[in-house]
Amino acid sequence: MTAAGSDRPLMLRNVTIVDSRDGALTPSADVLVSDGVIAAITTTDAAGAAGAAGAAGLTDAEIVDGSGKYLIPGFLDMHAHPLTEKHPVGDLELMLANGVTGFRQMSGSPQLLRARSAGTLPLPADSPGVVALPGALLTPLNAGTIPDAVAAIRDQAAAGADFIKIALITPHVFFPAVAEARKLGIPVAGHLPAGIDVERASRAGLKAIEHLGPGLTIIAGCSTDEVSLAEAIAALPGLRLPRVKLPFMDRILLRVLRKVVINPINRSTPAEIEILQQAVDTFSEERAADLAGQFAENGTWQVPTLIRLRTQHLCDAPEFSQDPDLQYMATSTTKSWQDAASTFTTKFPPLSRSTFRAAYDVLLRLTKIFDEGGVKMLAGSDSVGAAWEVPGPSLHREFDELARAGVPPLRILQMTTRDAAEFLGTSATMGTVDVGKNADLVLLDANPVANAANLHQISAVIRAGRHYAAADLARLKDRVRTTNPAT
Repeated sequence: MTAAGSDRPLMLRNVTIVDSRDGALTPSADVLVSDGVIAAITTTDAAGAAGAAGAAGLTDAEIVDGSGKYLIPGFLDMHAHPLTEKHPVGDLELMLANGVTGFRQMSGSPQLLRARSAGTLPLPADSPGVVALPGALLTPLNAGTIPDAVAAIRDQAAAGADFIKIALITPHVFFPAVAEARKLGIPVAGHLPAGIDVERASRAGLKAIEHLGPGLTIIAGCSTDEVSLAEAIAALPGLRLPRVKLPFMDRILLRVLRKVVINPINRSTPAEIEILQQAVDTFSEERAADLAGQFAENGTWQVPTLIRLRTQHLCDAPEFSQDPDLQYMATSTTKSWQDAASTFTTKFPPLSRSTFRAAYDVLLRLTKIFDEGGVKMLAGSDSVGAAWEVPGPSLHREFDELARAGVPPLRILQMTTRDAAEFLGTSATMGTVDVGKNADLVLLDANPVANAANLHQISAVIRAGRHYAAADLARLKDRVRTTNPAT
């Protein structure tokens, strides 16, 4: 089932439209929505709501007074995992209640691809749409050799995957895999292998790098000690997997990964922390700017997911355990997050935790340098499954972290709207408030270009032409809070 649209036309009266291309404001606008798309945009006149609707031949239209409100495209969470869960309904409803009208699902499977083809994805009536879906994650188990990786990519392309998600594979396999995907015309996004030449990966045609690496890859590439760091990283022990492929080993690995992704930092060794500290100490803004130039020239997108990086590097911060949005999560989930925070505190001494905090500060600086250097970036949360990531609110935390990094409000708005549509190749149907675009919209109480914090001030959400007033959004949140399982 897909998100339910509305058969009844909708007239948003006297709104101020925010142009996500340049931040320009169009005040006193009437926006007519019909059949799930924006049918007309006109200037408010003295005829009144009934007269405007009647003039359009829409006397049955739902009229919404948007006086003093700001209309923007709906938020696109460009890195999320709600469909990984067995019961994603609450997560999806909570995302919609927080203005998320679409998401890029970052963990796929043959089953999900088949379900999408059959129109049976497990989406509730009140749900954002899936804007992109990959096949199974490429790992050393299904892509441990070049022939295996090539076969997996061909299978996923044939099954209709929108992109290839890559993680954990070796540099030896990485470049032939990217080359095969490019030959088939399917983009590759994901994680950079440890110790890889980042500039070479960009030149090879990697479409998007997630989480600023993650780990040491990009930070090490911005160091004045890049060569010695590369040698140190190469000397670290790699991922150990059975040499013989056992039945169901891929499922076992996925179960292990689900536990690891709660906070991968918790697996850090003293040697890795020492290398990280060296990378922090030798971080060069000049080298970072040079790398930004390479990314911009090669069209390599970044999806920083800063909130994900913050919850990893500052896992024990009281701001997370005291977050009021935890009320929407199952008790078993919050307990796993609390356990991860406890492990973080007990495993790592104060000096190591100081290294993690310093590394996160570098990631903030890196994000600003990339933005100023013309690198195309997207807003993503990395919910669901990551510690302290509440789906929906976590994307708003990402907005806050981008602002903390120094990214201007207009750029943050663009990252979750216009630029996301460009990345997806769907600018004709989404990303701006224009006639003919999908009626996936958010009505705000304040101007988001003046202050990114105003992105939190949601007055209403329109999804597929269906209007969710503030009271409807509150009911959605309450339903999630009261129906989430306690264990």
